Amino acid sequence: MTLESSERDFAARYAAHAAHGLIYPQPEGSPLLEFVAGGRVLYLFDRSGPYSAQPGAARVVVHGVLEADSVELLPGSEHREILSVQGVSALAGCGQITHTVGKAWVVQARLPLVLAAFGELPPVTPGQWITFRTLAPLHGFVV
Repeated sequence: MTLESSERDFAARYAAHAAHGLIYPQPEGSPLLEFVAGGRVLYLFDRSGPYSAQPGAARVVVHGVLEADSVELLPGSEHREILSVQGVSALAGCGQITHTVGKAWVVQARLPLVLAAFGELPPVTPGQWITFRTLAPLHGFVV
């Protein structure tokens, strides 16, 4: 099972859900983008091509693969957005599903995240709250 057909198609499909933030200059030879958004510093595997991301203000689709069995659907609507960085390039958090697009969810957890899984995801509707953990690395698509 694949989660994307190509980098360009994936970036175009989810461009409306890109996070607004700041890209820092990449060290020579590093495949990671240092992206600051939602009050967090994220290290994203650069899917836009080496050195194509210019430092400064940017819109980036932040894509994470959900850790198996990490998703918990939360009852009610009185929750708060939580996002914590795990290790170098993974996340744990609590957020609200804003969109379902194909086999992925867009979750607002301090910033919009496009989350998908290689297995089946439980049925959800926009407005539901979840807790989740992602696998490393997170992927970044500059739009």
